Amino acid sequence: MMRELFVASVLVAGTMEAQGASLTARVNEYRAARQPEVVRELTGLLAIPNVATDSADIERNAAHLVAMLAKRDIAARVLRHPGSQPAVYGELRVPGATRTVMLYAHFDGQPVNAADWKYAPFAPTMLTAALDAGGVPGIVTANADVDEWRIYARSASDDKGPIIAMLTALDALHALGERPSVNLKFFFEGGEEAGSAGLGELMSAHAELLRADLWLLCDGPVHATRRPQIVFGVRGVTGLRMTTFGPSRALHSGHYGNWAPNPAAELAELLAGMRDSEGTIRIGGFYDDVRVLTVAERAAIAALPPADSALKAAYELGRTEGRGAVGERIMLPALNIRGMSSGSVENAANAVPVSASASIDFRLVPDQTPDGVRARVERHLRGLGYHIVSAPPTREERLSHARLVQLDWSENGYAGYRVDAGSAFAKALGRITATALSTPVLVPMLGGSLPISIMVGAVDAPMVTLPIVNHDNNQHASNENLRLRNLWDGIALFANVLVNLEREWTRVVP
Repeated sequence: MMRELFVASVLVAGTMEAQGASLTARVNEYRAARQPEVVRELTGLLAIPNVATDSADIERNAAHLVAMLAKRDIAARVLRHPGSQPAVYGELRVPGATRTVMLYAHFDGQPVNAADWKYAPFAPTMLTAALDAGGVPGIVTANADVDEWRIYARSASDDKGPIIAMLTALDALHALGERPSVNLKFFFEGGEEAGSAGLGELMSAHAELLRADLWLLCDGPVHATRRPQIVFGVRGVTGLRMTTFGPSRALHSGHYGNWAPNPAAELAELLAGMRDSEGTIRIGGFYDDVRVLTVAERAAIAALPPADSALKAAYELGRTEGRGAVGERIMLPALNIRGMSSGSVENAANAVPVSASASIDFRLVPDQTPDGVRARVERHLRGLGYHIVSAPPTREERLSHARLVQLDWSENGYAGYRVDAGSAFAKALGRITATALSTPVLVPMLGGSLPISIMVGAVDAPMVTLPIVNHDNNQHASNENLRLRNLWDGIALFANVLVNLEREWTRVVP
């Protein structure tokens, strides 16, 4: 239904389609002649280490980004607030524009283990193809066909590549005598990969400065089919470390094994009671707050390109959990067991262990909250007879309670978020993307998590994710990379969005 509406709106907008194709061609011609300069600016940014927990390097990145914005006559500065990593803010006023759009990306990155990388993670390396396709180092030249080339470096895709794409799009428009139809603001976050600690407070402190009619989040990959996609929401997340307890010291399993409670067996039973083998969460009331999908959202899910067979083959899976394709399953909350630990396996002793721990992440959907999840989990455990502690139990607590569990909840959890995919700006983005590149995949919600709910709570504006990078980019892992065709497409897409958004936003759809 929603996909057909987009297609119909594109068909009646023949003039716009021609204009979009023309603008894309002109931007591509501009970019092709300047490919070495574009790549050089990207590699310069990627060469600055940016692990989110390294404040000194984050400051270096922020200063570099301010200079990049200033070079384009964008008023820029660093925003700060206690308890938060710095953010870079920029503003470009367009005469006559009546709407303001905020472009978001983050410039911090995940930790690296250089030993796991083929090339040094902060020495950007250009290869003539993907590593597993036999790529070798090469040099990009003007007008060369380098679409399948890839640049390897931490944050090449997540999330510095999109920053270069949006700024190069501005360069192209300036050179071509075009200008954006909306006022532009830029918000580059410096702590997303560290959980966005303090982000809400930073944004609230600068709420007036960050006011906009729409936020476009330029994070994440395109669809696995390489088609562009527009994402209208993300799941939230909260984490939990759960520990059960046995004897105060390890005991001989022959003398005490069927007398002293075994914390590993107790933890396994406890986890099995919280989640079944099909992924359904057994905690009472856990699904009560889940927002019902709209007709348009159900239609969008049904229209998603099939990917399950290819994914099962790629990941060597003999089955998947529950009913429905992956696109349907991520519309539900999830309980993921990230790891378990008790005693030893490699050097196992015949003993009853002292304790057992499991690390869990809950993926939340609208309208669930971390506090609501915590309340339901703790009520579930108390109903099973557990006494809950937040620190290792004392001797007195051990002796006075038959069942003990220590819960350590993450402090950086946040709710999920989903915006109306049938809104005027959503339809406008769909039409623009279709004319600039190809008909987009419309995704009501990603399975991954971003702190969008925190951001919306601070600035009260709709937020949509417009990703550009390749789906096989190895983000968060070794050998992260960016396919150049994705960078080129991103430049063309941003240019079209900036030029056409005002007109398409206000146009009445038949």
